[in-house]
Amino acid sequence: MPPRPRSAATQPARKVLLTGFDAFGGASINPSGLAVKALHGRQIAGHRVVAAQLPTVFGESLQALRALLARHQPALVICVGQAGGRGALSLERVAINVNDAPLADNADARPVDTPVVHGAPVAYFSSLPIKAMLATLQREGIAAEVSQTAGTFVCNHVFFGLMHELNQRQALRHTRGGFVHVPWLPKQGTPSMALDEVVRGLSLAVRCALQAQQDASLGAGASH
Repeated sequence: MPPRPRSAATQPARKVLLTGFDAFGGASINPSGLAVKALHGRQIAGHRVVAAQLPTVFGESLQALRALLARHQPALVICVGQAGGRGALSLERVAINVNDAPLADNADARPVDTPVVHGAPVAYFSSLPIKAMLATLQREGIAAEVSQTAGTFVCNHVFFGLMHELNQRQALRHTRGGFVHVPWLPKQGTPSMALDEVVRGLSLAVRCALQAQQDASLGAGASH
């Protein structure tokens, strides 16, 4: 006899994939890796969070991300990175197909003006409901902003690679994805945000991204 279908109560929860990075540039910690680790295993809006740390290395980081996507087939992916000098959770709008490293990565590579993916489009927009996420975070008292650039270091490299995978892989055609930058922790310098606040903000952002069917319409542009 064929196996009986599982009831809703026994169906495995769909997954949310969160990635952070290891420390780089001579630092001993990276808040992105610490924050996603704190959310690993949590249930948010009926989805189980799977967290993973990516190496701050061009190429290797994308290889690791592709393996995670194939293994988990997540409903939502949010890659997280550190942005020293920013004082808010930065919801990234666009990834560009350029590597132009301002410093060496953790494998001592420093690519200049190379594509993230040869032959791919020049840019991808996030498929996260970033305006709805912004409104949710601000309503809960968490400093947040929409950012117009994810830089040209490994964070943008991973962001672009993620969006290319989501656009190219048939199995991920319904998966939403994007990138969030988080500030330094207080011990790293200023401006900063406490780790528990970063974790709370990411949890709220995940819940909003899972529940918002359409993005909000509100201004969050930049004048320069």
